[in-house]
Amino acid sequence: MPRFDFAIEPAWRAPLRLLGVTPERASVLVENGTLTVRFGHWLLRTPVSNIADATLTGPYSMWKVIGPHLSLADRGVTFGTNPRRGVCVRFHTPVPALLPGGLLPHPGATLTVSDPEGLMEALRVHQAHDGPQET
Repeated sequence: MPRFDFAIEPAWRAPLRLLGVTPERASVLVENGTLTVRFGHWLLRTPVSNIADATLTGPYSMWKVIGPHLSLADRGVTFGTNPRRGVCVRFHTPVPALLPGGLLPHPGATLTVSDPEGLMEALRVHQAHDGPQET
């Protein structure tokens, strides 16, 4: 089961902990054809077949990436723990994450994991195995 931990910037450990984001409660799993992102109290789950593409991104502005963020430009969600690098995942069908009850689904998610290349490879392997989503 590929698990990817978030790369938590040491200076931001205490503020993120106040949001419930700790190493134990912040990770990305790619297993059984599903992408699961746990970020403290927030959860994003979608079939890997719903992933349109994924790209390496960064660096980011610190104030735009630390913590859970909603992009007002495109409704994308960021689960950020450092300003260096991450993976931007775009979805065929937007998925809920920030608000309860499936409100305000997101067309993409930026994830600042400690091994962005490994996450990209895990997504590629699972997409090749599961095949693309029918549109």
